[in-house]
Amino acid sequence: MAVPAEVLAAALTVVDKTPKGLYVDGEWRAGRDGAVLPVEDPATGTTVAEVADASVEDGRDALAAAARAQAGWAATPPRERGEVLRRAFDLIIERRDDLARMMTLEMGKAFAESQAEVSYAAEFLRWFAEEAVRIDGGYLPAPGGNSRVVVMRQPVGPCLLVTPWNFPMAMGTRKIGPALAAGCTVVVKPAKQTPLSMLALVQILEEAGLPRGVVNVITTSQSGRVTSALLTDERLRKLSFTGSTPVGRTLLAQSADRVLRTSMELGGNAPFLVFADADLDLAVEGAVQAKMRNVGEACTAANRFYVHRSVASRFVEALAERLGGLRVGHGLDPSTDVGPLIDGVAVTSVAELVADATQAGAAVVTGGGPVEGAGHFFAPTVLSGVPDDARCIREEIFGPVAPVVAFDDEDEAVGLANASEYGLAAYVFTENLGRGLRVTERLESGMVGLNQGVISNPAAPFGGVKQSGLGREGGTVGIDEYLTVKYAAVRAPW
Repeated sequence: MAVPAEVLAAALTVVDKTPKGLYVDGEWRAGRDGAVLPVEDPATGTTVAEVADASVEDGRDALAAAARAQAGWAATPPRERGEVLRRAFDLIIERRDDLARMMTLEMGKAFAESQAEVSYAAEFLRWFAEEAVRIDGGYLPAPGGNSRVVVMRQPVGPCLLVTPWNFPMAMGTRKIGPALAAGCTVVVKPAKQTPLSMLALVQILEEAGLPRGVVNVITTSQSGRVTSALLTDERLRKLSFTGSTPVGRTLLAQSADRVLRTSMELGGNAPFLVFADADLDLAVEGAVQAKMRNVGEACTAANRFYVHRSVASRFVEALAERLGGLRVGHGLDPSTDVGPLIDGVAVTSVAELVADATQAGAAVVTGGGPVEGAGHFFAPTVLSGVPDDARCIREEIFGPVAPVVAFDDEDEAVGLANASEYGLAAYVFTENLGRGLRVTERLESGMVGLNQGVISNPAAPFGGVKQSGLGREGGTVGIDEYLTVKYAAVRAPW
């Protein structure tokens, strides 16, 4: 798991150049109490940086700055708002490799995946730069003819954006892009495990010409206290959160007191359905993509593999061969396919799920446990014969484990797939177009990959149903989450 010295040095140089303070009202500063927060390389367990650790009062300072900047930013012409986003897109693409090296160092994913995420993150800024000038309204005669109905869409106002650690830049731009395009100012609270990517992003936005106070970033180890204080503040108008369903429920309850507008992208438990007529090679390739992206630490990751009994053994064998052949190591090592999990807690959680399944009768086909040595590594794992009541079927795994269950017919497959409180993503593999569309319509899921294992796209609406969240991010509807509708009744002067 050795990393070439020059590669590690290049990554640390990027970390050194990235500001480590809070970004409030256009200035980099320490927290009020001077506390700092360590950032760990999950592949080695070593600290690579320390960033400012915000207090509740720091959070209020950030919201005050956003509130002061709101009117001016809302009045900024849409084209100018879009141009800031477009310039930031260009800068991110120009610095993609440097940003990817730092992302790998703080989060662990393989360098090629970090490169892909940086490009993906940039695309949200390009997409919403173009959407900024397409905010429309309406004009029509009232049915009685004595007045006119004028409809306009205006920015919601200052927003709190809470982002997760697993996609530390893309989950930021997916919120910041539409918020800024709509004319909203924001306070961003990145996850404590991966603050560096967000700090680098706001540095780029500043360079792209973003006015002071429009984006403010607070890094903190006191997420609950800081967030709760902001949710009770009358100046805040919206919360956008990406994270676990339990935390989402808590934030929704806290937001209810002020009837705060919210959008939630929460947990997933994605079913992956393989029918008897599927192209098995394509299905296995899709399974590798859907399961192993980000080491399985993705809300869209395939979590439960339901395979028709007639092809189940072949699928298991082929998938085990692919996953067993992946090289586990430090993400900055050019030969690495699979990096570490985010921390030791994640390794323990995944190991417990595998142990529960095997105790219930599942067989380990490949992998099955943590990798010995430094860092938080878990071997890519395939389980067969997994019972329906195993925890890895009911719970989000968030790791490189693929439990496989055989089914006999379409109704059974759909029933198994829908037997979850979650409904974010699903995957269907079949060569029968009619079946593919029919099953897609029957699945209780906000997104479906039909014969493909990657579904995320800035041009598409991302989001789920049931306890996987509220609202959509991306696509033509993504900006709607940051706009409110106003209607004016205009008396006809004739």
